[in-house]
This record gives sequence, structure tokens and C-alpha cells, in this order.
Amino acid sequence: MKEILKILKHFTLPIIICICLLVTQASIDLRLPDYTANIINVGIQENGIKYAYPEVVRKDVFETILEISSNKDYLSKQYVLKSLNDFANDDKEKILEEYPLLKTESLYFVKDLNSDEKSELEKNIATSFMFVELLKSSGNELASEMNIKLQEGMDFYSFFTQMPTEKKLELYNQFAEKINNYDFSMINQMATEYVKEEYNSIGIDLAKIQRTYIINNGIVMLALSLAMMIVAIGVGFFASRIATKFSYLLRNKVVAKIMSFSSKEFDQFSAASLITRSTNDIQQIQMLFVLFLRILIYAPILGIGALFKVLGNSMNWVLALGIGAIFAIMLILFIFAMPKFKMIQKLVDRLNLVARERLTGVPVIRAFGTAKHEEERFDKANNDLAKVTQFCDRTMGILMPTIMFIMNGISILIIWVGASQIDMGTLQVGTLMAFITYAIQVIMSFLMISMVSIMLPRAWVSVKRIAEILNTHNSIEELDKPESFDDTKGIVEFKDVSFKYPDADEEVLHHISFTTKPGTTTAFIGSTGSGKSTLINLIPRFFDVTSGQILVDGKDIKNVKIKDLRDKIGYVPQKGNLFSGTIASNVLFGLEKQDESIMKKACEVAQATEFIEDLPKKYHSEISQGGTNVSGGQRQRLSIARAIAKDPEFYIFDDSFSALDFKTDSNLRKALRKYTKEATIFIVAQRISSILNADQIIVLDNGKMVGKGTHQELMKNCEIYKEIALSQLKESELNG
Repeated sequence: MKEILKILKHFTLPIIICICLLVTQASIDLRLPDYTANIINVGIQENGIKYAYPEVVRKDVFETILEISSNKDYLSKQYVLKSLNDFANDDKEKILEEYPLLKTESLYFVKDLNSDEKSELEKNIATSFMFVELLKSSGNELASEMNIKLQEGMDFYSFFTQMPTEKKLELYNQFAEKINNYDFSMINQMATEYVKEEYNSIGIDLAKIQRTYIINNGIVMLALSLAMMIVAIGVGFFASRIATKFSYLLRNKVVAKIMSFSSKEFDQFSAASLITRSTNDIQQIQMLFVLFLRILIYAPILGIGALFKVLGNSMNWVLALGIGAIFAIMLILFIFAMPKFKMIQKLVDRLNLVARERLTGVPVIRAFGTAKHEEERFDKANNDLAKVTQFCDRTMGILMPTIMFIMNGISILIIWVGASQIDMGTLQVGTLMAFITYAIQVIMSFLMISMVSIMLPRAWVSVKRIAEILNTHNSIEELDKPESFDDTKGIVEFKDVSFKYPDADEEVLHHISFTTKPGTTTAFIGSTGSGKSTLINLIPRFFDVTSGQILVDGKDIKNVKIKDLRDKIGYVPQKGNLFSGTIASNVLFGLEKQDESIMKKACEVAQATEFIEDLPKKYHSEISQGGTNVSGGQRQRLSIARAIAKDPEFYIFDDSFSALDFKTDSNLRKALRKYTKEATIFIVAQRISSILNADQIIVLDNGKMVGKGTHQELMKNCEIYKEIALSQLKESELNG
């Protein structure tokens, strides 16, 4: 995990920017329902009148309010009396158009107030203003309710203005006591209706106020929506870019780590598993990273913000019911679906392994007529993966409709409960719609978190599988301060070398000691399983010796850089391995600078020129992956040419002439001897004819060195070598 977190440090700033954008997006998303509610509540239902107090009020109405108000001093400071003459001549026409009654009488205008002062004014004037307006519009009915008898032809408002102040206050207090049992929002709604009547009396255009309010709020909503779209695009851009770059760096790190593995680590992980981890697993992590940046951070911000918006609402129990239902569903899914999600990656590994074995082993499968058996193996692996994937897909398929059902059910329940509150006048339609929106945002937040949580186990398995590669301890290690090679060239010395494979009980090589010199050929021969290939694989440090030392040019190979060591070696493996590309790209594989003359010379020495020249595109002919479009002998010759082109200090040929006919083998060895006069050559061979002229032949038997010397010397003093030689050639040929 530490290695993965180290990569994340490169993206600290972009991630912070992404989080800031997500917070901005969530805050905008949370503001929009309020504007919707305002357009419905204020813009449509209240004609755009935002506050429950008149911004302009007639003189007699305001003076009556002051008479009955307990905050007379406060109210008198909030309004100023103005006549038409108080306005500039240039503004009079516009003012009269807006307030026609100003032409005949003075009006009280509210002063400039901030939002807190406006709310405070509402609390102090709403009830008083509503009482006065009620006197003017429905005075006789109010008088009847209060058992007050009026003279014929007199309205209650005129009667009220003539009453003593004490009597006025008494009547007002009766009214205030009656309506104080109402919710304050309901009082404000009622007061707003009387504000409309006051504005009508003054001649104010209510339609214009309404139109202006709706348009202004609509423009703000449009601007917020546009801003949210831009922010969402920015989040998508940063999230995708960060996740893609992260997976790119992670994949490079994983591949670099795999390339540093010794044979022990390759045995620990199968090739199919390493391929899956480098591709599919990293893809899963990338997807999780995108979801984390776009959803897992955004959803809690949105959900918590929406919860705060509806905090204290009487319908919160409905929301709690919906969240409880979602939690119950998610708990069931976690119990039944989570184990299946964890299995998928292992089943993908298994499918890749079977497919890889089947594709690479097609000739053997056909030759032994086991195609039916292999099809059954593949079908089983494919079917196991399909069943688990199908189960997970079905689970997700059930999840979405269920969540939608809960969400729609909650919406219906909110409307049903809210409708009764609207009917009682304790809730407005716009507020109900805003609550529904916030409730959906909360539920959607839980849904998004749940969706990511379901995908998290599979991605977490991938994270652990990648971490397993990155945290794998390499058995082949370099010193912090490695030594450098000196000018000595071509000397390799084995000093009492023994070796056993990791986790093996017995050694496969026992106390091997020999020395090579520049310009000489050392050959290794022995029965199958005697340890020939194992021995030469110790030179480039594919494995490390269990005991003893290997010195190259006087330096212990454990004390020098692996790259410096391998730069000295031209290695031709037992199975010639070519890469997809062209003949030229394969031959020049080990060179930084592409030199055509070197390529042609190497191919000439490797006896590959003849078949290359017969090809239509010659050196630019295509080579398929693994070199499957060329024969075994051609593949070996191109592998040998690749080693020759490198012009190394040491050549290692691990039974690299086995696919060559005797004539080509003989010509190649002659050309090689001539071309590599100063190089040290190691040859693992099964054919005596390939090593007859070697300067030093080492005979191995069950991992032990049972003979060392030239061909003639070994024929005299090594019985095992003599048996091998006589089994392949006549005695006359051996002595000749």
C-alpha cells in the first residue's frame, strides 16, 4: 500500500482542486431547490412580494399601525414620509408611474435595510399591519366577531379610528392573542396577502413585481445551473486525468517491478496472473479512483448538506424511514453479494490461465486429440466466471429498481403528508417541493455511496493484488553502493558454487569450481536434469548461488550492478524467443543505436542471411508474437544474431543449436569462432559435435562436476563423457 500511496503524492494539488470543485458543485446543487421554492412560494403565490411588510404604505394606515404597536419608536425609525415634491423633477414621472397614489397624498417609504433588519421588521409589523388591513377590508365581519355594534352606514375602520387609544389597544390585543397561536410562517403568508391589497390601493403594478421576481430568480437559477455544469465538467476532467495518469504510473511501476523479478518471483506468480494484475486489476483501481473522486467525495457532501437543509422539518420521519429501508437493502446485499464480488478477480485469473495454456499449446492439443478435454476445461472456467458475474449483475439489476421504488414511495409519502399541512396552512407548496428535492438528494447520496461500496471489495482485491507485487521482496538484490568493473575482460570464475531452488530441499548443483579465460569456449554437457542450464543461469544472476562465489572480471557478481553485469552478456536461451515486430527490431533489440551494418553482419554470422534475403520485405519482414511465423531453426538463428549484434564480452548459448541441421551448425560455429575471437563463450549442448573444439568441457552428472578438460582429455579420463560421445558418434569420428 505504501508504494501505491507514494504515487498518489504526485496528485496532491489536482486532488485538492477536484475536492474544491466538488464542494462548489454540491453547494450549488443544494441552493437550487431554495430558488425553486421561492419562485413558487413568493413569485407565484405571493406575486413576488418577498417580505410580509409593505415597502410603501399609506399615511393613515401607517399612523394607525403606530397607535396600536408596542414598538412605535422602532417602526417610526424604519419608515420615512415622502410626498411627490421630495423627489427630483427628473424622477417624478417614473415615481408616479410606480406609485400613482403619490400624486394626491404622501406615502411612507421603508428605509434601506439589510436582510436581518428586514426579518426583524417583519416580526414587528406583520400582525399590526394585518389587523389594520383587516379593519379596512373586512371591518364589519370583524366587529360582528367581537360583538361590537356599529351605527348604520358606518364602517368598522372609521369607527376604530375614533376610539380612544386604550380601547384600540384592547381590541388589537384580542386579535393578536387569537392569531398568535398560528405558525409565524402562516402569519407572514396572511400578512403578505394584505400587503398586496395595500399595493393595489396605492396603484402599484403587482404583475410587474411578480414578473421581475420570477425572471430575476430564473436568471440566477440558470446562472447557477451553468456554473454547476462547468464545475461538473471540471470535476470530470480532473478526475479522469488524475485516474488515468495514476493508473499509467502504477502500471509502469508494476511492470518495472515485474521486470526486476528473478525466476523465483516468476514462479511465485503465474504469467497469467501477472498479466491480469497489470491490466484488469489496474483498470479496476482506475475505475475506483474515478468513482472516489466523482462520487465518494461528492455524495457525503451533498447528503449531509441536504440533511442540514431539512433539519427540524416535521416530515423528517419520512426521510428517516427511506434511509432505513435503503440501509436494510444494502445490508442484505453486503451479506450475499460481497463474497461474490471478491471472487471475480481470481476467476478472471483462472480463465486467463486456461486460455493462455490452450492457445500456446494448440499443436500439442491437436496432436494428442485432447481438444474436447481442453474445451471442457475452458468451459468450466468460463462458466464459473459467468455464473458469479451474472449473480453480481442480477444483484445490481435488482438494486436500482428497488432504490427507485423506495425513492418514489418516499416522494408520494412526502406529498401525502405535506398536502395535509398545506391544507392547514402550515406549509407552502414550494417548501414541499424543496423538501422532496432534498429528500431525493439524501437518498441518492446513500445510493451513490452504496453503489461504490459494492464495487469497493472487487477493487480492494485488485489493490491488494497490485500491492502484493509491489511489496514482493526480490530475492536478487543490489548493494546500495555497488562496485564497478575494471579493465579486466572475459574472465569468469566459479568458486565452490552450490545452488538449490527456492523452497527446495536438496541442492541441484554441488561445489562447482572452474575458471574461463578471454577468447576461450567453455562447454557444458551431461544428461538431462544434470544442472547445465541452471549453472549458466547463475552467471547473469537469474538466480543467486546458495553458497560459494561467482566472479566476473574479478568482481563478485553480487557486488556489482545487475545492469552492468548483464550488459557484458549476450544470452541465447534454450527456447529462442522473438518479439512482435520485424526481423530488424528483433536483431537490434539490445542496441540503443540502430545500425543496419551491425544487423546484417550479425545475421550473416548467425547463418540467417540466406532465409532473410528470400523474404519479400527482407529485414523488415513481420515477426509475430513469440516468432510463431518462422521455423524453430530460423527462430534460433535470429536469437543468436540478436546476441551477436550486442557484441558482448561473454556469450551464453543454452542449447541454442539444437534446432539447426549439422551443416548450418558447423558453419555457424566456424563463423562465430572467427567473429568472437576475444569473447568468452559458454555453450550448453546435447550434441558432442557442437563442442568437440571447445577449449574447456565441463561434464555434469546430478549437479556434480565429474569431468573437466578438452575433448581428448575427457575421452581418456571421464567415463560419463566417453559414454555420451560414443552414443552419438563413431570412435573414428571422435578421434578424427
